[in-house]
Amino acid sequence: MDSNLKKITLSVVLSCALAHASVQNVEAIHYDGMVHISSAVAKRLNTVKIGQPLDPFEMDRTVKIFFNQGYFEDIWADEENGTVTFHFKEKPIISKLELKGYKENNEEEKKTLLQIDKGTLYDPARIENARKRIVDALNQEGKIDSVVEVETKKLDNGSMHVTFIANEGGTIIIKTLKYLGVSGVNPKEFEKTIANKAHQFMGWMWGRNDGKMKLGELQYDPMRIRDYYMQKGYLDAQVDQPFTTVDLNHYEASIAYSIFEGDVYKTSDILVFQDTTVINDQDLLKVIQLEKNKPFNIKTFRDDADRIKTKIADLGYAYVQVQPDLRKDKESKTVEVIYRIAVGKKVHIHDVIISGNNRTLDRVVRRELYLAPGDQYSLTNLKDSRNALGRTGYFQSNTIEEKRLSDESMDLVVQAKEAPTGNIQVGGGYGSFGGILLSAAISDRNIFGSGLHVGVNVQKSQLTKNYAFNITNPRLNDSDFSGNFSINSSSTDYTSSSGYKIDSQGVGVGTGHRFNRYITGYLGYNYSNNRYSNVDANTTLYNPLYYQDYSKSAPMVSLTFDNTDDYYVPREGMVISQSFEKAGAGGTANFWKSRTNFGIYQGLQKFIDADLILRYKARFSYASDTGNLPINEKFFMGGIGSVRGYRSYSLAPNNGNDANLDGRLDLIGGTEMFSNSLELSVPLVPEAKMRATAFFDYGMIGQGTLGGIKRGGYGIALEWFSPVGPLQLVFSEPYGSKSGDNITHFEFTIGQRF
Repeated sequence: MDSNLKKITLSVVLSCALAHASVQNVEAIHYDGMVHISSAVAKRLNTVKIGQPLDPFEMDRTVKIFFNQGYFEDIWADEENGTVTFHFKEKPIISKLELKGYKENNEEEKKTLLQIDKGTLYDPARIENARKRIVDALNQEGKIDSVVEVETKKLDNGSMHVTFIANEGGTIIIKTLKYLGVSGVNPKEFEKTIANKAHQFMGWMWGRNDGKMKLGELQYDPMRIRDYYMQKGYLDAQVDQPFTTVDLNHYEASIAYSIFEGDVYKTSDILVFQDTTVINDQDLLKVIQLEKNKPFNIKTFRDDADRIKTKIADLGYAYVQVQPDLRKDKESKTVEVIYRIAVGKKVHIHDVIISGNNRTLDRVVRRELYLAPGDQYSLTNLKDSRNALGRTGYFQSNTIEEKRLSDESMDLVVQAKEAPTGNIQVGGGYGSFGGILLSAAISDRNIFGSGLHVGVNVQKSQLTKNYAFNITNPRLNDSDFSGNFSINSSSTDYTSSSGYKIDSQGVGVGTGHRFNRYITGYLGYNYSNNRYSNVDANTTLYNPLYYQDYSKSAPMVSLTFDNTDDYYVPREGMVISQSFEKAGAGGTANFWKSRTNFGIYQGLQKFIDADLILRYKARFSYASDTGNLPINEKFFMGGIGSVRGYRSYSLAPNNGNDANLDGRLDLIGGTEMFSNSLELSVPLVPEAKMRATAFFDYGMIGQGTLGGIKRGGYGIALEWFSPVGPLQLVFSEPYGSKSGDNITHFEFTIGQRF
């Protein structure tokens, strides 16, 4: 029976039954079976009062009031000897909730679709609304004839088990896509911006169109096409809603657009008007990128409005409003651009509230912010604060909400979602260089939420043994200075490739200073003892000095520029670093090295509405022998970080000797090395934080020149922010390989930024 009908029926029955009761005073009121409403609240809701005459209409009214609270399946009341008792049958609690057949493994999507939590009361209306949302979501994906069933089961403890079972319907495939009235532009260009595309041959492949209709996006595609036209200056362009025909027998569709293009408009003039002059108009015009006498571009027009807003907001005017306007002249086919600016008042920060940092100390968050209580508002400082928090690697995501208090003050609410920064790892595997690998590691980039980086690592493989401890404080006493200390011991067997084995023990110490929000300097010192063994007699014929035991005492200095927005998966910004190392201040080694690294990251979300990331990385290393440059200090190319597709450290100049008679010449290392990589990263399983990256690497290495050895590689890398840290699996193929190259098709790494 419908709940509302049941309520009305109960009310009528109650009224009729009590109409015949003799009028007497209420002496007591009892509540039977009531759990979700306290006695105090029930007393306040109850219109029947002790000491007053019993009124059946007030009892009826009270039953309705209780029922409207939404907690009860049934309510009735009775009276005996002046005692009124209200009886309640409460709705059962949902203790188990499932969604099968659709979005089963996506908890975020399930939560959005169902909007019901375990522990809530069973409400048929809410269940039906959830069912409709699932059907609508399936329809939006172009899956027609979808059916969603709801199974309910009452458990022994009285709670409910609710299961939504989704039976996905057929998917509509767009077979043909036509554009009527197009002549001034190439449809292939604006077709990149729309969501509904025609099916292409082998559409299941990445980069091809599968043709699946997205009903939810169909209404927005005309606006996307018109926006493209307006980026080309067609201000009169009109795009009608698509005419769609669907063949339900074969689940195929045809879509046709009727388009009126019009003429191209050029920008005749650009004007700015401030209601209160707070900055010279010419300074605002300098940030505008629209050009006079050039075709108008709606995207640049919008971006210019944002640039004007940022320019003024950086002066403290947080609530500035920029109202762009256009004046078209249809006869001359020109447009006058006008920006009207309502400045408002200067705003200061009242308080900065930190939330979501369950482990990380407040001060660790605050020291990365460029706005503090009492500061004047700056939009650039706000954006840079978000990026600085992302660069720490402590947080999966962060937002800074502007909470307006008055026309002249606001609070900033920092909401940070912490990332897993520490792990204890014991395991094994197959390393791309050393073969079978056993490892144990304890590391934390944010130990105890203090911002300290601590790591202890032990690794042993067929060719390598490494023991290391390091500790780094990136902000000594929350200042702009950093400090680090490390100690390590390693053994690496290069016998198979270069004819020697080397054991090293070293210690390092250093301090850094952050000069501004992007530039950091570092000054360090490293000392190590290095001993050769298993040196093949034939390899020493080339230069015996290479294989003599040596000690290295080397100060180093570096400078780094980093304005990226995230430590592990940056989507914007660049990293540039330059370091110099000079060995010879003590020790037997005598040389100097230069290392240059460059990386630029560009997310494509704002351009093509997809979470793609374009990356370019380049590395140049140079070493000069000023007395003693041991072979272990020279450069070797190959593997992750240089050119993938070749075994790590397997590409370098050789001495022309094949000591092991395996077809590979003995490597002696290079003094100059350059490598660069172009990568395109796409989301693979977003809810698992897994991405796939297509890459192409190319590098060169030589002795006194870069022209000696040139190699390339290409492939796919799987990038996963796993519970044990960032994990990268690389599947690669060599490009331009030569006979005798040591090729590998698989590598992996843990802990590096992507």
